[in-house]
Amino acid sequence: MNDESLKLAERRRTRQITLAHRSNPVSVGGDAPVSVQSMTTTKTADVEGTLQQIYALAGAGADIVRCTCNDADAAAGLAHIVPRSPVPIVADVHNNYRMALAALDAGVHCLRLNPGNIRRPEHIKLIATEARDRNVPIRIGVNGGSLDERLYQRYGGKVTPEAMVESAQIEMAYFEEVGFDQIKISVKASNIPLMIEAYRQLSEVTDHPLHLGVTEAGPPPAGLVKATAGIAALLAEGIGDTIRYSLTADPVEEARAGRQLLEAMGLRERKGLDLIACPSCGRAEVDVIKVASDAQEALDDLKLPIQVAVMGCVVNGPGEARDADLGIAAGRRRGHLFVKGKVVKVVPEAEMVSALVEWAELIRDDGVEAALAKADAGAAAEAEADRAALLDDKGLDANASEQRVELIRRHLAES
Repeated sequence: MNDESLKLAERRRTRQITLAHRSNPVSVGGDAPVSVQSMTTTKTADVEGTLQQIYALAGAGADIVRCTCNDADAAAGLAHIVPRSPVPIVADVHNNYRMALAALDAGVHCLRLNPGNIRRPEHIKLIATEARDRNVPIRIGVNGGSLDERLYQRYGGKVTPEAMVESAQIEMAYFEEVGFDQIKISVKASNIPLMIEAYRQLSEVTDHPLHLGVTEAGPPPAGLVKATAGIAALLAEGIGDTIRYSLTADPVEEARAGRQLLEAMGLRERKGLDLIACPSCGRAEVDVIKVASDAQEALDDLKLPIQVAVMGCVVNGPGEARDADLGIAAGRRRGHLFVKGKVVKVVPEAEMVSALVEWAELIRDDGVEAALAKADAGAAAEAEADRAALLDDKGLDANASEQRVELIRRHLAES
């Protein structure tokens, strides 16, 4: 199997809109990369506090940041925030159409409207007209928890994928009446199968870009699991142009999770560390969890776009993680440091993490080939000697798996 065969479904082709930030415009849809969004938790009227959080979100991988615009003070805050923000700002408007108009006056790069809350057609069309004249996109943010009551009743008093899609279509029709088409759409729900099916149905009836998310996913780790389950399932099918994790946590965790998901799925170029580690086994001679945690903490600060492996044993470790840019495997109170599967140095166990940092910086500054060229001459032989000694000591079946298999077979034969 070659790399060409290891691909996700072809990404669905959508229209492209652009959030026209003065120095950092972000396109959504079309051939633009899938973008990451998050939302501030500060009071928008607190300009400095909100900007501080926006910068932290951008540093964690957010391409777009949403801020609430729920009153006049928030709208005034946006007027100061927008020109100083490093990324495009979306104004979140729930039930007051005047706040949408105020946010446009503040210069925001995009609006988010909930069609379940702003319902009067004249208000919807007025907002769309003003956004059209300023070339500002709007996200139609359908939410399973706030459908128009008429739609709710039409579909038997239940939130269904069909009801959510129809809500988006009704809003789009109002926009079309005034010639506005700079639209992206979300149909979020906290129920994952409902969310997935709603997006699938929506993708069949529109070519506008889609914003993916599982709303009210909750705190980590469960919230991360739920959000990833919904978002990743759709991305794997080629559906989705921008994403947000909705976590009950510091929003920086949302941005970081979104970025990591896209990198893991090969949908964005790697910008940060990808640390992989074995789950440990009967052959491990170190606390793999602690070493991996210490390595993560030490390497995160370097912000390196590399894959690093922490393996519990020298017998299988370097081979299993041979594709990692850098890794270390433990054995006989020593660490075997390897680059692309080749052992380059053997270090004392206490120096494993510091050695990873040293060689990670070497790869960052000079590249993988230069790191391989600096391999200690006797490292491979030392590593092989350790490996042979451990095999002699613990054997090939360190987890006693074959004994368990034999026990299973014996019990089955007796039954």
